Amino acid sequence: LKDTLGKIVLEAKLQGKRIVFTNGCFDIIHSGHIYYLTEAKKYGDLLIIGLNTDDSVSRLKGPSRPINRQHDRATVLAALKPVDYVCFFDEDTPLELIKFLNPDVLVKGADYKEEEVVGADFVKSQGGKVVLISFVEGKSTTNIINKMK
Repeated sequence: LKDTLGKIVLEAKLQGKRIVFTNGCFDIIHSGHIYYLTEAKKYGDLLIIGLNTDDSVSRLKGPSRPINRQHDRATVLAALKPVDYVCFFDEDTPLELIKFLNPDVLVKGADYKEEEVVGADFVKSQGGKVVLISFVEGKSTTNIINKMK
């Protein structure tokens, strides 16, 4: 699947299209995610999501996560209008996937500083840019889980 996506990205770049990449767990999709992904898509032609595998989410968020399994999370993301492709990564960071895809734009939430964004140095060294998008206040998967408790 990764090789197929690599070919799609290469063909798109040859056609002059801009590739946007972001990543995350996207465990329980909420309006904050929709805003974030809609904004991210504005920076290019194809929006690719690097999606943490279940094992990766558990390592990052703890043993009670994810709430939704990786294929369910991918199915929901892929159905969203701004999203063109979803690709799993099992590592703790998406650095290898970023290097493989070589996006024109790397997007993360504004809770990060640019120098903290994994892959930022690589993308900029390839002539790309890093964009930080503000979150919607009070919208988070953690808040939803806490409210359910």
